[in-house]
Amino acid sequence: MTAPRDTRPAWRRILRRGPWENAAMAVIGAGAFMLMQPFSLALFGWSFAVILTGTVGFLIVSHFPE
Repeated sequence: MTAPRDTRPAWRRILRRGPWENAAMAVIGAGAFMLMQPFSLALFGWSFAVILTGTVGFLIVSHFPE
């Protein structure tokens, strides 16, 4: 017996909400780590931009289909 074929368009398979939300949360987490680490002033300087990018990405991704 063969497995049922996924008939959704390719863009619907790629733009699923779950993996993209996880990626956006990872970016936010990386920005929080950059904000709190005591080693590099350059990482600290970029932390706000990384957190903001992750937040905007999460807002966009939250409108993707399940």
